[in-house]
Order: sequence, then C-alpha cells, then structure tokens
Amino acid sequence: MTTLDRPSRRAVLAAAVGAPFALPALTACGAAGASPHRLRLGYFANVTHGVAVAGMARGTFAERLPGVRLEPQIFPSGPSAVQAMLAGALDVAYLGPNPAITAWVRTKGQGVRLVAGGASGGAALVARKGIESVEGLRGRRVSTPQLGGTQDVALKTLLREKGISTGSGKDAVEVLWMANSQTLDQFKQNRLDASYQAEPWVSRLVEEAGAHVLVDERTRWPGGRFATTCVVVSEDYRRRCPEQVEALLGAHVDTVRWIRAHRDEASTLLNSEIERIAGKKLKPTVIERAMRSVEFGWDPMLTNVAEVAEHTWATGGIEVKPNLHGIADLAPLNRALAARGLERAADGGYGARGKA
Repeated sequence: MTTLDRPSRRAVLAAAVGAPFALPALTACGAAGASPHRLRLGYFANVTHGVAVAGMARGTFAERLPGVRLEPQIFPSGPSAVQAMLAGALDVAYLGPNPAITAWVRTKGQGVRLVAGGASGGAALVARKGIESVEGLRGRRVSTPQLGGTQDVALKTLLREKGISTGSGKDAVEVLWMANSQTLDQFKQNRLDASYQAEPWVSRLVEEAGAHVLVDERTRWPGGRFATTCVVVSEDYRRRCPEQVEALLGAHVDTVRWIRAHRDEASTLLNSEIERIAGKKLKPTVIERAMRSVEFGWDPMLTNVAEVAEHTWATGGIEVKPNLHGIADLAPLNRALAARGLERAADGGYGARGKA
C-alpha cells in the first residue's frame, strides 16, 4: 500500500482528525459556544508558534482584549487542535496549513477560516549519520508528529516525488507517527532513522541526538518561504465575535513586530515559556539554531497554502480535489494593519469575498 492508494483515504482522514469528523453545530454565544467574553486559544509549545507563546507571555493578547477571558490550550499537533475546534471547544488556533486545509475541505467551508499567517521556515527532514540522501531512506523507519499533520504531508510529498512508496519492504519507507519527545528518545537509541519535524525539534535532534539535516524545507519553495504556521478561527467565533478576532490579530501583528525588533529577548522569553509549558528549557545552542531558521510574520502565503492543499490531496490526506476559494478572511487582519500604517495582506483570490 502506497501513499497514492485512493481506497485508504477514508482511513487516513479518520485517524488524522478523529472520528467521527462531522460538521459541528453552530451554538449561541454562551458557556458552550463562542462568547465575546471568552477566547479559547490553541497553540503548541514550539518555536514555530512563537507569536502565540510570546503574545500570551508578554500580556499583549490580554491587553488588546480587555474584558475577554483568555483560555490558552496547549496541543501536541494540528489535527488534535482542529478536532477540538470542530467539536466547539476551541475558538482560535495556531496551526500548520494541512490541518486547516483538511478541516476546510471536510466541512465544506463551514468549520474554519484562515485569518493570518504566523511563521515561515523552521521545518526539515533530519536523518542519522550514514544516511546522505532521500534515496537512502528506502527500507528505513521515518517518523512525523502525527498522521495528517503538516510535516507528515511534507514527508509523503517528498517521497512521492522521488518515487518511493510508504509501507514495509526494502524499497519502501516505513512512516511512523509519534510524539516529538519519543522521536528524540528513539534517535538516541538508534531505533529511528529519520524524522520530518518543526522547530525546536529539528534543532534538538541535531544538537542532542547527532542527527543532520537531510532536506531543509526552505530549499523546496521559491524564495525559501512557505507557510509553517497559520492563524485559524472557527466559523462560529468569526461570525459572532468579529471585534475580538480583529483585536487578537492586532495583538498578533504587534507581537510579530516585537519579536523582529528584539530577537535575543524573544529567544530568551520563548525558551522560558517552553520550559514552563513543557517542563524543560532548551539548550542555548538549540534555541539559537531554531530561531535562526524561523521567520515570524502575518502573511498567510495563500498561494503556497493552495499548493500544499494539492500535496495533501495527492498523498491521501483529503478525499476530494481541494478548492480553497473562500478559505481566508483577511479583512480583520487588513484593518489591523491599516490602523498601524502597514501594507495590507493579499489573499491571492482565496478570500471570503474575492481578493482582500
């Protein structure tokens, strides 16, 4: 069975986003649904989600949302965050593009909307010593954080381009899905050959487990830029609480500008927050290396996201050929940018009402 086998798509989707994956019922503002007095915010304890981590830690999000109770929720992966959002338990999330695409397609545009970008870069395929090419992965064990996640699709796309199938056998690659900490342990025990990861786990595997970068994803995209993190809002929250969405995006922009202007301070802050959330501080060499590979911003890079959607389809992550027209609503982001004298973000024709 390879990544191109169409019959496996339904099983892939069920495992990736949880079953059953049905349209969530829109609920009224209140305890069980979207409320203007509460914002349930999901993100990861990752460097690539640094805007959310720093925005919460510095109090910028709280300052821009007076009277709104912020309820941060830490997730291990994008599919699990999307599952929570579609179940009505999450309002806004920082995600990789693939879980957002899957949710959009599977709910026929009724579940989520992409409202900003968060980061570019910071993703790579790393391998243990002795493996010097993607071809060298044949017959090997390679991990990604979760089935259907952004790195999972990136790995399968790369293998597909090289004509390498997934599965067992000497010519195939066995793809495993495991927690990042488990991946690190498996590398140290020489029980795993490679992994497609986002920062800081790329740098942790390099600095702590002796891995090396086999493919830096920046080399696979024009200009070295691709969407690593997006800001996604539930359609319920977007419709019912537009002022809160705009205020959050203003805080998002302000946090990006602070990180860009204070890289060293931001690096220290992110490391402290990762320690608080995950229980362990990153080594200085790890956080420094990770920060060098990530570009923080608000550009959603929707043309890139659309291409990623094609990759998701080709590797079995979604059942139907994707149509992303309408996935984005950049109006609140552009109002926030205009209020700060900044250039508006373009949606490439994928906006809710045409080009933003």
